[in-house]
Amino acid sequence: MATTWRETDLDLSDNALTVLGRRYLRKDLEGNVVERPEDMFRRVAENIASADANYGASEQEVARVADEFYGMMARQEFMPNSPTLMNAGREFQQLSACFVLPIEDSMESIFEAVKDTALIHKSGGGTGFSFSRLRPADDIVSSTRGVSSGPVSFMRVFDAATEAIKQGGVRRGANMAVLRVDHPDIMDFVEAKTDHSQLTNFNLSVGVTDAFMRAMQQGEEFALINPRTGEESSSVNARELFGRMTELAWAGGDPGVVFLDRLNATNPTPHVGEIEATNPCGEQPLLPHESCNLGSINLAKMVEGDGEAARLNWDRLRDTVHLAVHFLDNVIDMNRLPLDAIAEMTRANRKIGLGVMGFADMLILLGVPYNGQEAVRTAEEVMQFVRDEARAASRELAEKRGPFPNWEGSTYEQAGEPPLRNATVTTIAPTGTISIIAGCSSGIEPLFAVVFTRHVLDRDELLEVHPIFERVAHEGGFHSPELIKEIAAKGSLHDIEELPGDVRELFVTAHDVTPEWHVRIQAAFQEFTDNAVSKTVNFPNQATVDDVEQVYRLAYELGCKGVTIYRDGSRDEQVLTTGKTERAKAGEAPPVTPRPRPPVVTGSTRVVRTGCGKLYVTINQDEQGPFELFATMGKAGGCAASQSEAIARLVSLAFRCGIPAEEVVRQLRGISCHMPAWEAGGERILSCADAVGKAIERSLMPEAEQLAMDFNGTAFGHTGACPDCGGTLVYEGGCNVCRDCGYSQCD
Repeated sequence: MATTWRETDLDLSDNALTVLGRRYLRKDLEGNVVERPEDMFRRVAENIASADANYGASEQEVARVADEFYGMMARQEFMPNSPTLMNAGREFQQLSACFVLPIEDSMESIFEAVKDTALIHKSGGGTGFSFSRLRPADDIVSSTRGVSSGPVSFMRVFDAATEAIKQGGVRRGANMAVLRVDHPDIMDFVEAKTDHSQLTNFNLSVGVTDAFMRAMQQGEEFALINPRTGEESSSVNARELFGRMTELAWAGGDPGVVFLDRLNATNPTPHVGEIEATNPCGEQPLLPHESCNLGSINLAKMVEGDGEAARLNWDRLRDTVHLAVHFLDNVIDMNRLPLDAIAEMTRANRKIGLGVMGFADMLILLGVPYNGQEAVRTAEEVMQFVRDEARAASRELAEKRGPFPNWEGSTYEQAGEPPLRNATVTTIAPTGTISIIAGCSSGIEPLFAVVFTRHVLDRDELLEVHPIFERVAHEGGFHSPELIKEIAAKGSLHDIEELPGDVRELFVTAHDVTPEWHVRIQAAFQEFTDNAVSKTVNFPNQATVDDVEQVYRLAYELGCKGVTIYRDGSRDEQVLTTGKTERAKAGEAPPVTPRPRPPVVTGSTRVVRTGCGKLYVTINQDEQGPFELFATMGKAGGCAASQSEAIARLVSLAFRCGIPAEEVVRQLRGISCHMPAWEAGGERILSCADAVGKAIERSLMPEAEQLAMDFNGTAFGHTGACPDCGGTLVYEGGCNVCRDCGYSQCD
């Protein structure tokens, strides 16, 4: 039977079972699940443990290690990154999530990287790039006597290639684009996603240098260097550029920043190469053609005892760290990487990234509020312990298996340290999906919400309550359905005065935590992390651009290697909200009366080819401008036709109530569905709503410009709020995650 996989002895939540069934467990040709969760963990454990045979282990020893790996995952104490869970022990056997590819200043290199990107995305990985070596726009191309189109134009090529690939049927590719702050096209790069429908498969980060930060702090001019010639081509006021970066991050989350000099200050193999880019969420700086294997320890499982007797079991944490390092080192040997150059570089440095998840849950169990100095101290203490024990485990492996091949000449060797098996051992990665499987909070993030709405297929929306809060509420005698609904509506316990003060202080959510504490927690983990930290600094909707700028400055001052911010409600595509979000964005407005229809109106009809078919959009005007809109979906009926009619009626009402057509366009453009289409001119029609918005926009253009626009396109690709189930997404750890089905853009 297709549902027998749910017959499990493991302590997994219903949501974890749903995620596993959708994305991880093996299926037959008809799409029926033919693997139980314990079968998956056993498959992964046995496959990864088999690498021990390469180092002389007997069959019995391999079996013992497999049992230990299995137990660690089955008890939800550790989870490897998603590709390892999905592919270990199967025909694909591609186990890495993170890759960085080089892009040199030639057409051959650019399109070789496009091809390599396609292969990596097909294998289930995400890619990072530095576009800093490409000559700027309008620079000379001597071989053709033409001019360059610049890095941003080539980023669109990578974006289109990514859109065309659905990774193994389980997730879409994610990309990180980095451009040095001293590149002549830096302003074009910073502004590349002002239209949120562009570069939808890219995160953007400015590669900031120490020299730029000094110039910014002093308000000086900053030289821009042509990478083709190495000479100064122009300059920019550093403070103005920094202001534009923070303004656009405030508006939509991009660009983030990575501090390049800081990345390279901790590069263990500078003799091999310079670090120029990171993986899509920024936590894994990598050399060109390098990959990394990630995994995370569930800190909530390291707590023993209840209430005032709760404490961290340091012995259990030590044992888990050592076993996890053993696991991740074995992954390198068992990995079937998509490119020979990546396999060679990966095995030469043998980087692993052991991180943590469930940090917020751990703090709650220990009675420590997230937004306070005790939480910072706890973060430092825990991560220092994890790093030190991970290095100890790596040294033990080096004694048995030898150090990583690039050890000679590394910073460790030059400092006279004992050999390590792995060039890096720790990373704090986003854990959106694997934390659902493990039943814990994501990464080092605070709780997103104590109560939030989950959309369940074929059923009503359900209110999901954080399990620790539910237990505390029952034990404290204040649990009630009315309270749960109130928390869901308010999005926080902060203003519910009837709750005990210590409970309100303990169960803080991402928006209860001020941006400063977000950064201080990130910096505490960064101090004891070899690689970098994936963390989203959350802002309330009413935050200012200056607030964002202060966080960027603080992240630099506290030693972070990068920073990503997100202001609530700043992206049109944010779809998982609490009641508080909507109230923050709403404003009081006086009643309005639609103006009456005159006897005669004039207009025109445009045909738009959407992913659902041809959409005929008619826009009529009166003397005041656009008055009404009709949208007809060819000969089709059903949802597409009815929704198009609904959009048209609401747009007409907006026009008649005096709402500017430009504001209607702003609301409709960029809305995506699961079946976009391409215009002949190259722009995508993301949905029927997007098509209506673009039709209105064109109607406002001069007639000559309207005639130059062509709406003829074809269905292409797959995009949307959640490509798997259409559910809601949470932006955390620099990544979009669906809490309904477990889809993650990144892990």
